[in-house]
Amino acid sequence: MIQKFPAFIAAVCFLSPWAMAGERDTRVYELRIYYSPPGKLDDLHARFRDHTTKLFEKHGMTNVGYWVPVDNRENKLIYILAFPNAQAREQSWKAFGADPEWQQVRKQTESAGPIVKRVESRLMSATDYSPPIKAARDSGRVFELRIYTVSKGNLENLNSRFRDHTLKLFERHGMTNIGYWTPIQGQKGAGENLIYILSHRSVDTAKASFDAFRKDREWLEVKKASEEKAGGSLTVKDGVQSTFMKATDYSPMQ
Repeated sequence: MIQKFPAFIAAVCFLSPWAMAGERDTRVYELRIYYSPPGKLDDLHARFRDHTTKLFEKHGMTNVGYWVPVDNRENKLIYILAFPNAQAREQSWKAFGADPEWQQVRKQTESAGPIVKRVESRLMSATDYSPPIKAARDSGRVFELRIYTVSKGNLENLNSRFRDHTLKLFERHGMTNIGYWTPIQGQKGAGENLIYILSHRSVDTAKASFDAFRKDREWLEVKKASEEKAGGSLTVKDGVQSTFMKATDYSPMQ
């Protein structure tokens, strides 16, 4: 039987003084992407479901969400953790790696060979306009991870457009804003990437929402004004990556 992440634990994990006080989220987030060998993704899910998420919490990490791409040809697991700060993150990972329980779990789950062949990691900070991260559970929805690469010097212009206009327009057209982040200094994409997650009722709904958004008269005016101010497009050619995702059964965010 699949054991889902207890709802009350998920809710507690997301409570923090900044959220209750309405202050800016100053935590450090980590976006991690695991690539599993063919035939091993279910084993990786079982390890996270039965062991890893609990051990993360034991060592001070907050499980934000776990997803797999809808079209998962590369056997990916995508997840986000949160930490009070960069130093806490370093200490948490060090303690996790040294934990005898984790070492035993890893040994047992890899007895027939590795279940992870590659890991990508990026440390991020929440933008000042990112909504508070909530452990909402709505198993029918689809998530969309979007990564923008800005044209030179235009990250703040892009942030301003999202802060002042884009989030409201997304909501107008039926999209839910989940979280917005930028890579911290020294990380891949620092100063040139905006990373965010939306949710939709379905992939088809997402496409319809974006079609309506792109035709919205207010959006067309905002886009034109922001590009005239910046002297051109705020993103590079082919600078928008989109991945539709479904939450795993053990994800606090569904």
